[in-house]
Amino acid sequence: MTEEEAMTEFLDYLRDVKNYSNYTIISYQTDIHEFYEFIHSEKMAAGLLQIRNSRVCKNYISYLSGLNLASTSISRKLSSLRSFYEFLLKNGEVTLNYFDEVEAPKAPKRLPKMIKESEIEMLFQICDQNTPLGLRNYCILEVLYGCGLRVSELCGLKIKDIDFNELSIVVHGKGSKDRIVIMYEQMASDLRRYISTYRLDLLYLSKDQENRSVFLNKNGTTLTPRGVRVILNKLIRDCGETFHLSPHMLRHSFATALLNHGADLRSVQELLGHENLSTTQIYTHVTFENVKKSYELSHPRAQKKDPKE
Repeated sequence: MTEEEAMTEFLDYLRDVKNYSNYTIISYQTDIHEFYEFIHSEKMAAGLLQIRNSRVCKNYISYLSGLNLASTSISRKLSSLRSFYEFLLKNGEVTLNYFDEVEAPKAPKRLPKMIKESEIEMLFQICDQNTPLGLRNYCILEVLYGCGLRVSELCGLKIKDIDFNELSIVVHGKGSKDRIVIMYEQMASDLRRYISTYRLDLLYLSKDQENRSVFLNKNGTTLTPRGVRVILNKLIRDCGETFHLSPHMLRHSFATALLNHGADLRSVQELLGHENLSTTQIYTHVTFENVKKSYELSHPRAQKKDPKE
């Protein structure tokens, strides 16, 4: 089988068996053609069907990395070539799929997005604590930003999970793992007031008077994660702002605020419910950026001088 025939059969397979779109098939074709151009120009193999070791494949990945392509783009190209040679292997055209021995470059961890403390304070201030929904929204902000809960954990909170004497909350996290988070005194006071007054007003609107969820929607039923996002978006609009805010950004801001003010990484890991410390360590990069900026602004030798001086 010639290379042209192999390519044609593979593309037909993607179209007729895998039912891929024309756009996806063209992407596969382009990825394979670019690899052919590489091995031809570098004289690493006689052709696509004549690769004899994984070094060729690894060199190609290194070549792509040198082009400053995004790791996601390189991973996609690698996936295309791996699929192509797997097809050839099953059809007896090659003896090994050397691309199985090649790992895609790891995507760099993205620093979590956060919200400024001034913006958070603005959201607190826009909540009218003298109304059922206003105080509820205020408490939602306090729990998300003050305890670092995931939105699903917030919606799953039950009244029995809150210990007002110990200023703590039992959180039912991922993988059915429970953890205990700490409340500050004002949060506990606000939650107690909400639960004993306005929450009862909301519950009155529901048919399920036995509902023990802490946070209820305007109809008196358990608030959902989507409902929380709607609430946050409305608060932003009420402030006359347009910035984006997700519940997870408040969780990120919680962790970063603790680290910026001296909390140790292990304690933050426990409060967030991270199984591995490496997951929590991404926040140290955020705080390091803040330290770096402060250093550059403060140290006399680090400040940029005017070239005209």
